[in-house]
Amino acid sequence: MIWRELYQRALSLGASTIYEAAGGLGAMDPAIRPVWKGAAVCGPAFPVKCVVGDNLAIHRALEQGEPGDVLVVDAGGDSSGYFGEVLANAAQARGLIGAVVNGGVRDIDAFERIGFPVFSRWISMRRTAKREAGEIGESIDVGGVTVARGAVVVADADGVLVTHSATFEATLRKADGRATRESGIIARLKSGELTLDLLGLRPTSK
Repeated sequence: MIWRELYQRALSLGASTIYEAAGGLGAMDPAIRPVWKGAAVCGPAFPVKCVVGDNLAIHRALEQGEPGDVLVVDAGGDSSGYFGEVLANAAQARGLIGAVVNGGVRDIDAFERIGFPVFSRWISMRRTAKREAGEIGESIDVGGVTVARGAVVVADADGVLVTHSATFEATLRKADGRATRESGIIARLKSGELTLDLLGLRPTSK
């Protein structure tokens, strides 16, 4: 199965289901959230590390990012606006499909209007400088997870997950099984059964 199909399948399953299938690993700090309703993206990570208060590294990254990549930007959690309408349009024109920013972003309405998924810690109009080169394409730590180039990013309303590309297909198979089991549980709940019984949560008698 080609990667694009895997990514679409991942979006249909959802970040939380894949997180559980991945053994509860890879969840980014929940403070990094979608900035517009319905934003969702899945694809390979392109890591970017900005000097705090400076977004030149993102501009540089757009020259090297590949179509289908998701920008993952570490700005140290700073509340300046590192990514806005101009960069979103530039990224989209280059074929990049989304951005995750451990920092601030602005021009939220524009992201939604052009359909560019963005996830960030802050929404902020504060400007940034463009003087420091930063780092692009190297592994970074973002929101409590390590993000290497090519790691798979799955991001939706529940937050941002980063998982290994080498095990992604196997993780999706586990996620499919989990989704099937949960559908069965939900059907039984609607018929009147209890989670205490279905999930074996009643205390055992001594």
